[in-house]
Amino acid sequence: MRVVSVQLRDFRTYARAEAYLGEGLTVVHGPNGAGKSNLLEALYFGCTGRSPRTRNERELVRFGAQATRVVVALADGTDAHELSVGFEPGQPKHMSADGAPVERLLDVETRPLLSVFVPDRLELLKGAPSVRRAHLDQLVAAVWPARAADRLAYSRVLAQRNALLGGIRAGRASRATISTWDRQLAGAAIRLRDHRAGVVSLLAEPFSERTRELGLAGESNLDFRPRSRAGDEEEFVAELQARLASDLERGFSTHGPHRDELALLRDGRELRLYGSQGEQRLALLAMLLAERTVLARERGRTPLMLLDDVMSELDSERRELLARELSSGGQSVIATTDLGHVPGAGAAGVTRLRVSPGAVLQEALAA
Repeated sequence: MRVVSVQLRDFRTYARAEAYLGEGLTVVHGPNGAGKSNLLEALYFGCTGRSPRTRNERELVRFGAQATRVVVALADGTDAHELSVGFEPGQPKHMSADGAPVERLLDVETRPLLSVFVPDRLELLKGAPSVRRAHLDQLVAAVWPARAADRLAYSRVLAQRNALLGGIRAGRASRATISTWDRQLAGAAIRLRDHRAGVVSLLAEPFSERTRELGLAGESNLDFRPRSRAGDEEEFVAELQARLASDLERGFSTHGPHRDELALLRDGRELRLYGSQGEQRLALLAMLLAERTVLARERGRTPLMLLDDVMSELDSERRELLARELSSGGQSVIATTDLGHVPGAGAAGVTRLRVSPGAVLQEALAA
């Protein structure tokens, strides 16, 4: 599944625009503030129904406009598909796949997988553990779609147990039923924890390889830190019971996969705490490239890579390496202020888009 084109209406700085992507590398170039990042954001929004840059979706609507709409045309061999997202502040989003309304684009089978690198994405390394847990869960769903239901099941049972704890603490409920919820929580918790551990195991080797190739000094690795070490459901229930007094005092569950952590380490030290911004950027890029490798191997589907301002902080050798990696298969879109920063940007077979404020010019479309 590849993206053929994206149409924008009243999105960020664009009143109307349309861009066609190549089957391999597409380079989006233009001066700072021209709208390169906005174009990549629109691609992500049109394929997922959400933004990789902001949680306030009002920001997506062009100033002075009432609503925004993004349409993404897709191709799977000779089959054509379309995803559409419309948003008006204060109203539910209108999302559709091939003209049929859907609640979540993430559940659409024809949707392309995506991986995005934007400066704001450093939150994945620097932000709260919940950001990394959510990212792991998204990757689990991408590698093993059927397992996505286990995270939802855990969240539902956890909410029920927390409601009961709050009721007991307030004197409105009895402790008699807490064991029932503990057993339900245990099954979902063990599955969710093991899914996360499994996907980290798949990522570990390619992540270490990519960090070495990108020139991140030292030995880098991923360290999954589950809150529970229980070997089975009975042991997990015992862990919950040992913490029941504390849970009742606080009014919520303090133990389980909702407290798991993923650490990115370099020579045994967390890059989140001890890495420079440049080192953190390299680690994030390595992780996204590792995910690309895993998805291509496990699903036979290489995700569309959206890379914003990734080349400016790499030396010429690392740029060449990244360009070769992206040329090995699948689609990639790189935004840059300088075409000279992207090796092979002027070669035949590379699609180039020149962006100026509010407009996209198709300079070259690969055959």
